[in-house]
Amino acid sequence: MSVMVARKKVVRKWEKLPGRNTFCCDGRIMMARQKGIFYLTLFLILGTCALFFAFECRYLAVQLSPAIPVFAAVLFLFAMATLLRTSFSDPGVIPRALPDEAAFIEMEIEATNGTVPQGQRPPPRIKNFQINNQIVKLKYCYTCKIFRPPRASHCSICDNCVERFDHHCPWVGNCVGKRNYRYFYLFILSLSLLTIYIFTFNIVYVALKSLKIGFLNTLKETPGTYPSMSLTVLTVLEVLICFFTLWSVVGLTGFHTFLVALNQTTNEDIKGSWTGKNRVQNPYSHGNVVKNCCEVLCGPLPPSVLDRRGILQQEESTAQEGSCPRGPGTQGPPATQGPGQAQEGHSVLCPQVPAPSVSDTEMPEEKQRTPGELPVPSPDAGRAEH
Repeated sequence: MSVMVARKKVVRKWEKLPGRNTFCCDGRIMMARQKGIFYLTLFLILGTCALFFAFECRYLAVQLSPAIPVFAAVLFLFAMATLLRTSFSDPGVIPRALPDEAAFIEMEIEATNGTVPQGQRPPPRIKNFQINNQIVKLKYCYTCKIFRPPRASHCSICDNCVERFDHHCPWVGNCVGKRNYRYFYLFILSLSLLTIYIFTFNIVYVALKSLKIGFLNTLKETPGTYPSMSLTVLTVLEVLICFFTLWSVVGLTGFHTFLVALNQTTNEDIKGSWTGKNRVQNPYSHGNVVKNCCEVLCGPLPPSVLDRRGILQQEESTAQEGSCPRGPGTQGPPATQGPGQAQEGHSVLCPQVPAPSVSDTEMPEEKQRTPGELPVPSPDAGRAEH
């Protein structure tokens, strides 16, 4: 017979989180779903550095200094570490409101705005908040059902509200917010230095080879391991990649250095929050470049509020086949467990089937009697005694 057994299945909170994010390593890694450009970033960095270390570094270490490949390796490792830290971390996602919280916020809004006549547009859901004598508006997010904190915004790609939202960067495959902005800035800064470094020493390599054997002979030079491709062709390829990368990465680094000095985000700069027609002063700026840089890059890093690896327990009922005794006389298998021993995992309880009782109506005629009546010996028994 089949028996219903209750099992407890452990479910992590990241499996039930809304939004358009992907998780790896049991919720430890959090990224956006669109990761194609992130893989392109990895390919360009790894490919360019691999060519530089494989060919130019060996020659430059002998001819100039062995510190050249060492410093390049330090820049490469630092850039890769900050890139992965930016891409795999929680940018500062704000949890959505629970049903009870959303209902309470709706009641507050209705109590504040009152009843809106039919046909009229309801007033905007905004709360005023004062920061450093400046009025900051807290906007209501209809997706997350919350009033967003100051400087937070809803990312349309990841479908999450992010605290101190800067922008969504497809090159790192993640949003850039309060919890990973410093790593993003250090990544583009180190990548700019690495690009300038490789670009400069590629030109130095070609110049040194041209001084020894001439420029045309340098172009025709072929390494033994790659007979079909000139060594300088690879160098020219590296120079072209670095040249086109240089302008965008160095320009981006300069732009974010300007924002860090003002304690401003890309989202605020695009919207003109503090430089628009109203000329409202930025309430988050300390009026000092050093203090602004220290707050953005060296301030305390808040913990993630998502609790991605928290445990949610859900019970599942499964049917299992088992044999149970059906009545008296049915002999089951001998018990193999001693007293106090229990089966590991879960226990299966078999219902006990009561033994069929023989009622008075099923007894033979001579044995039927009413309750309280004494048994009467039969006449045949008396004759046998005489």
